[in-house]
Amino acid sequence: MDFFGHLKTVTKHRWLVMRGCFRVGLIRQGLTHDLSKFSPTEFWPGVRYYQGTRSPNVRERELFGYSTAWMHHKGRNKHHFEYWTDLIPGTKTYGPVPMPNRYLVEMVMDRIAACKTYQGKAYTDASPLEYFDRARETSLIHPETCRKLRFLLGMLRDRGEAETFRFIRETVLPGHPFAEEEPER
Repeated sequence: MDFFGHLKTVTKHRWLVMRGCFRVGLIRQGLTHDLSKFSPTEFWPGVRYYQGTRSPNVRERELFGYSTAWMHHKGRNKHHFEYWTDLIPGTKTYGPVPMPNRYLVEMVMDRIAACKTYQGKAYTDASPLEYFDRARETSLIHPETCRKLRFLLGMLRDRGEAETFRFIRETVLPGHPFAEEEPER
């Protein structure tokens, strides 16, 4: 158990997401990002399973087969693709639905901040895309959201934060098409 270690990790992560959100103009989302991590349902398991090098949710999941903190978190935070599932009318099964761009952008900031927090000096602009590829989450994300996420993380890797954040401000958040397989004419 490490109360202060977990508090420091969560605070650093929130600060990095806030800074990224502010840079692209998502002020409210930056201020409110991950506040549920301070709820008892999420905070105390974080303290109990804190390791400092990875999410405490991973350790809780290893021990019990699921993470109560994660189950609580993903259902309350729209920047997680897992939040965006619903009953699909045609199939009457649950499946992923597209994420609105504002939450997609917050997810990008969240992934950057998580990699910076846990990797420290080993972080590069390629880290979030490498983590995404290792996690093998693509079957759980709506194809449109996945395509957009991969596009933005690839841009981050290839062009850096400044250009990616400019693109987000000028193209993604205003709702202009991007990451399309074939531009519409």
